[in-house]
This record gives sequence, C-alpha cells and structure tokens, in this order.
Amino acid sequence: MFERFDKAARYAIVVAQEEARELRSSSVEMEHMLLGLLASPDDGLKQMLAERGYTAEGVREALARKRTGDPLGAEDAEALRSIGIDLDAVRESLEATFGEDALERAVPVDEPRRGRFRGPKGFPTGHIPFDRDAKKALELSLREALTRGDNHIAAGHVLLGILRAPNAATRQLLGDNDAVHTLRAAVTEYLDNAA
Repeated sequence: MFERFDKAARYAIVVAQEEARELRSSSVEMEHMLLGLLASPDDGLKQMLAERGYTAEGVREALARKRTGDPLGAEDAEALRSIGIDLDAVRESLEATFGEDALERAVPVDEPRRGRFRGPKGFPTGHIPFDRDAKKALELSLREALTRGDNHIAAGHVLLGILRAPNAATRQLLGDNDAVHTLRAAVTEYLDNAA
C-alpha cells in the first residue's frame, strides 16, 4: 500500500514513527500520524490546519501534558480503593522510606528495560509497529483516495482516514463531532482544489 503514497504522505508516516519513538511509545498511534501530517512537506495542508488552530507544536504539547499528567484519575483511585489499595497510604509509605519527593524524582534503573522494540536505554528503536487504530486510518486513507478517484494517497487522504474514525486521543486533540466534520469538509475542499 505504501507504494501508492505520494512524497508528503510517506514523509508524514516516517515522521509519525519518529514521533512515536520520541514520545517513547511502543507503537505508532493515530496521534503520531497526526503529528506526522502537521510536519509534512504539504505546505497547503499545513496552512489549512494551522488556520484552524492545529499545529505540530500544539499537538506535541498536548501529548506531552497527557504523558506527564496524573497517571491515575479519581475513578482509578476509587477502583483501587475498592480492592484495598489506598494511594495516599502508598504515597506516605514511599515518602517515609525514600524521602518527600520520591515520586517526583527520577530513580535510576540498574537493569535497562529491553524488549522487542527497545534499545539499551529502554527507548524504542528499529521498526515500531502501527497500532490497530493507526492501521485502520491507513486503510481508510486508501478508501478515501479510491472513492475520490485519485490514483495515489496524499497527506490529505491520510488525514481524511484519521477523521473518518478518530480514536479517543485523536478526538481529544481535534475536538467534538462538529469540529471533526468541519475539518473533514475543509480537507475535502483542499484536495478538490489541489487536483
């Protein structure tokens, strides 16, 4: 399928893999593909997205906030409490043993984590697989191109694939249903004008 991708779409996919690696993800997800599209050499698409408030910097910051935010919310804490785990008691015990800022400090690991896609310091290296949602978006981008009668997959088609079935993280980045429908119409118009 990648042989049908034009230069900008291929570039976006390569950048998506680099973003996944940079964000220490074990798979390429839709939000990484969105970042790749926002960095793609398709200046018209980037401008159209920027006019609507979508930039690579903004998405990257939102993903970084999500990654460094509280790992457990109130619902998670309540679920743990229901099975006898009190997070406040765990925190107090850790701070009593390791110091007040124990959970805020980085603790060096003696043995680095290694796995199928992890390098010596635990970072993903080599090929990073696409998760189920990202694969679906790529398939939908092919369908979008075929439906439009285009003989290649452009970066705009990839974005249409993402917009056709956004996952929860991507929807959070793009907005509500109205925002997704508005963006979809704008991308379709952009592809019509580019043809």
